[in-house]
Amino acid sequence: MNIEMIRAAAARLKGHARATPLLNAPLLDDLAGRRIWVKPECLQLTGSFKFRGAWSALSALAPDVRSKGVIAFSSGNHAQGVALAAKMHGVPAVIIMPSDSPTLKIENTRAYGAEVVLYDRAGESREEIGDKLAQDRGLTLIKPYDEPQVIAGQGTTGLEIARQAAEQGIEKADVIVCCGGGGLTSGIALALEAEAPGLRVRTAEPEGFDDVARSLQSGQIERNARTSGNICDAIITPQPGEITFQIMQRLAGPGLVVSETEALQAMAHAFNRLKLVAEPGGAAALAAALFRSDQIEGDDVIVTISGGNVDAAMFIRALETLA
Repeated sequence: MNIEMIRAAAARLKGHARATPLLNAPLLDDLAGRRIWVKPECLQLTGSFKFRGAWSALSALAPDVRSKGVIAFSSGNHAQGVALAAKMHGVPAVIIMPSDSPTLKIENTRAYGAEVVLYDRAGESREEIGDKLAQDRGLTLIKPYDEPQVIAGQGTTGLEIARQAAEQGIEKADVIVCCGGGGLTSGIALALEAEAPGLRVRTAEPEGFDDVARSLQSGQIERNARTSGNICDAIITPQPGEITFQIMQRLAGPGLVVSETEALQAMAHAFNRLKLVAEPGGAAALAAALFRSDQIEGDDVIVTISGGNVDAAMFIRALETLA
């Protein structure tokens, strides 16, 4: 993994992915006690940064390999990213999703043209299901985060952050990233190392599923005791990836952890102040900036809103936290 792979991914993504803005709202600044700059990947195609990595990975495949189709497993955002990227390339996609994934994410994945295979994450192995389907049909697996070309695609977010921060005169700041397996975090970290070394990546995770924060603290990969049971479904993974952890261990600052209530309140603040729709996991970084300000230094903080694929009931629940 290196910066040249990220720059190459950016070239392949040009004209296909959106360059999302860097937004600021003074009333959010007042809440946090510093300037908050929001990178809204909820505005990306499919409603999440995952499209970047999916397009990067598919576009890097040899045409004869890609034409046979791809397979992925995901609770929803990677699923939608791969489904759309495959549709745009004109190739089949099979997506293995937990049966308890949000209904909106399952329906959207199917709407993008993918075949969805549901499984019980408590009693079945998605890897075993995926291996069999891949072998039977000749499909290529697109991993959700521990895959160099996926990380390269996510890293294009970091290239944009570096450029946009420079335009705002921001030379030093924490960049808080909603973190599951670490693909977005490690990609952004590599991009910032090369383009904006004064910006430091920090991870944001939900309570009880803070495997990355614990891994960064212990210096070795730590696993979560559970793999479900939190509204921040988009950023719940068993453990950090092997590739991603090596990058995060070298480049990331201490991890930040937020509660479900704080994630919901961050969703409401994002809507009220920036008119952005965030899902719970996608709002974790903003929650960290708002509610863990004592663990952040400097006058500026940059946060990702990594996804906005939330159903109506959950969004109403978020808005009611500030009612």
